[in-house]
Amino acid sequence: MNENKIISEIKNKLCEIEQKENIRIIHCIESGSRAWGFASPDSDFDARFIYVRPTEYYLKLEKTRDVIEWELNDVYDINGWDIRKALELLHKSNPTLFEWNSSPIIYKTSSEWETVRTVINNCFMPKAGVYHYLNMARLNNREFLQSSEVKLKKYFYVLRPILACKWIIDRGTPPPMLFSELMEAELENELRPAVEKLLEKKKNTPEIGNGKRIDELNGYIDAQLEELKHKADGMDGEKPVEWQRLDDIFLRLLGI
Repeated sequence: MNENKIISEIKNKLCEIEQKENIRIIHCIESGSRAWGFASPDSDFDARFIYVRPTEYYLKLEKTRDVIEWELNDVYDINGWDIRKALELLHKSNPTLFEWNSSPIIYKTSSEWETVRTVINNCFMPKAGVYHYLNMARLNNREFLQSSEVKLKKYFYVLRPILACKWIIDRGTPPPMLFSELMEAELENELRPAVEKLLEKKKNTPEIGNGKRIDELNGYIDAQLEELKHKADGMDGEKPVEWQRLDDIFLRLLGI
């Protein structure tokens, strides 16, 4: 897989999407395992973008679609959200927006996105963020890591949200995308050899496949899920950011 060629093709596809959909893409990033820093050699490219349509589109009485699902195959997974949808979710402190804002792999961005960025972190609500990642970790743990033989890559889909929870509780800010940064900041030293060994295997094996359950990691996961639930329940709630700030940005992007 020629990564540079595929990245160039993604950028070409963004231009094609803009022309065929009559939109402006103001930000596009990588959102999957490549952005998390543990992609396998055969991992696909998860491109996610935020777009703006012409002003008259937003003045229609008829409810219109706010998602573009452009391509999904073994190489590309490309889709985007309308800016109105993005700002509405940002008001709810949806963690996806914070991840897209901090992705280390950017395919396209703009001065318009910089306008959005001025308010993004002010919308972050730590308690909501902890519950989001905690629920993700619990669900993946229950679904993938309870048998004597498990899909080894799924450990990262439990460990990453656990470390994200710990980051939020310790710092009160959106967690970084890179797993290595989370691991450096939040993973206990005695767990690192096991995780680093698994990480090396994940990054260098086209299909990591199944393997025996790693009791050391499962024990850590079970203990953390219980502890994090207790801490999350004790966190203070927060009020969403004022709608006016998001309305101002929305109108500015539409040129109103």
